[in-house]
Amino acid sequence: MLSCFRSRTVVFALALAVVCACAQRAAAQGTDEFGEAASDPVKLFNQGQDAHSKKEYERAVEFYDEALKLRPEFAEAEFQKAAALVALKRLPEAEKSYRRAMALKPAWALPPAALGLLLVETQGREREAEPLLRRALELDPKNLTATIALAEMRARAGDAPESATFWRRATELKPDDASLWVARARAELSAKDAAAASKSFERAVALEPSNVEARLGRADLSLQSGDKARAVEDLRVLEEQAKTDPKLAVALANRYGLAGQMEDARRIYDSLPDEAKNSEEGRKLLAAISDVRCEDTPESRAALEKLIASDPKNAHALACLGSLSRTTDPPRSLDLYRRALDADPQSVDYAVGYAAALNQLRRFADAATVLQRVLQVAPDKYEAHANLALALYEMKLYNQAIVEYKWVGQAKPDLAVVYFFIATAHDRLGEYEDALSAYETFLARADAKVNQLEIEKVNLRLPSLRNQVKRGEGVKKDRKAQ
Repeated sequence: MLSCFRSRTVVFALALAVVCACAQRAAAQGTDEFGEAASDPVKLFNQGQDAHSKKEYERAVEFYDEALKLRPEFAEAEFQKAAALVALKRLPEAEKSYRRAMALKPAWALPPAALGLLLVETQGREREAEPLLRRALELDPKNLTATIALAEMRARAGDAPESATFWRRATELKPDDASLWVARARAELSAKDAAAASKSFERAVALEPSNVEARLGRADLSLQSGDKARAVEDLRVLEEQAKTDPKLAVALANRYGLAGQMEDARRIYDSLPDEAKNSEEGRKLLAAISDVRCEDTPESRAALEKLIASDPKNAHALACLGSLSRTTDPPRSLDLYRRALDADPQSVDYAVGYAAALNQLRRFADAATVLQRVLQVAPDKYEAHANLALALYEMKLYNQAIVEYKWVGQAKPDLAVVYFFIATAHDRLGEYEDALSAYETFLARADAKVNQLEIEKVNLRLPSLRNQVKRGEGVKKDRKAQ
């Protein structure tokens, strides 16, 4: 999505500018309403507007206050006073003025729209802001700023379908804005409607052929559908812009690689400045275009070793070789992942790989510490949960291990062996009824070839376990709950 729609601050500034412009038009249209005898408040209001336009916000507030003293019901003056107070960062006073403008003119859409934006952008009060923005749309269905704000709010709330609905409304209100069509396409992708997103990217490209987000978005969809030739057409259009934008150049080179155009990928990589080549994305790109694959073959290992020798801080290559060495050379794997993390400390994948190497070395407590930190920033990282489950199980922290294995089982219901570990954990805790249930679930889902060893163990254990349950042995569920 384009930066102007990614940045809530910029959206707020844009929206506020539109709001203020609309207020000025409304005030100008309402001048005759006050009559000749009440012209002074209008003159004061206009002086306030003049100061406001010159960014003399303190003077503007003074003029608006004087106008309101003469005519307390002057909603436009109260509204513009609120806008000036926002500029002065006197936010509680601004909120009060917006609310008063709403009370003075309940059918006017601008005050609830502006107040909603204020609450979201400067105070993080989205729950209060949303009804205000929806009310603004009820009063004025063509209010673009409220529509955009609601589209972004619903996206942040995880409601992709309604976010897409609001973006569609935005493009209906302003169909000639390519950035709105790009934002709509991104929302439609989030709502898993690739066909609609493709059409929206098409419209954005038609309106603005050099739009980077639209071209890249359409190229990505073409790559996903297998239409590599069309993807390449979009990428070529962006090459001129990429000459002065290293990040865009890296993005193009990566996509050329995905399209099988390795010569184009290498050509663009060679044109990058050293700073871009030495970035993490640059290193990943180099690994991709150097025909170095993360495959467990002698050729791949040799190519990775060569790449690391020439580029010791290539985190992608270090982690790749670390994953290939995890079972064959755990100490080397640990060192490689440590170096990858040194090069890219924010990488969740490298941290999980480091922890997996610790597990391989049976340093389970150290692994658990790393993985718990990972899950604080990436709570849905499957590999982190799976490795943490193993570490806790091996540390005999069975209650905690069961929690992790259940999460893994929900993430991958077809992974039968998870129920084996859940069952053995319950068994070792003396929770025989739970163990029996989990063993039976395992047997029902297990593959005779893949899980042969576990099946044999379970079949040996089940007769005695069933007898223990019949005799009432083990920790009971109601007792555990106490």
